[in-house]
Amino acid sequence: MLIHTTEKLISIPDSLLLSLVGFMVVFIALIALIAEIKIISGLSSSKKAGVQAAPDNPEIASPLHAAADMIPASGSLGEIELYDVDDRSAALIMAIVADKMKAPLNTLRFKSIKHIEEKR
Repeated sequence: MLIHTTEKLISIPDSLLLSLVGFMVVFIALIALIAEIKIISGLSSSKKAGVQAAPDNPEIASPLHAAADMIPASGSLGEIELYDVDDRSAALIMAIVADKMKAPLNTLRFKSIKHIEEKR
């Protein structure tokens, strides 16, 4: 059985050029991946473009000082009916429920909050 081997030594300039080409291929692949991620995130954020955020003014954006005709915050799920409950107590109840459920407050929908007195 004959084994034919040819060992060719690569010179230093050739090895540096080969390394440079390898690095370029890796960086081009990374740049393509970054571009693909930006395109996909741009498409998904354009679907959310119809939702308008609350103003940046903290006095108006506060739920305790919100005007009746104000645009709801991004992700807000509408109106809530309060029966014998002040705004501060309702906000505390909603925050506690969201915390116990471990869910963001703007993903929950509260239809009404009613104060019920215990009978003794």
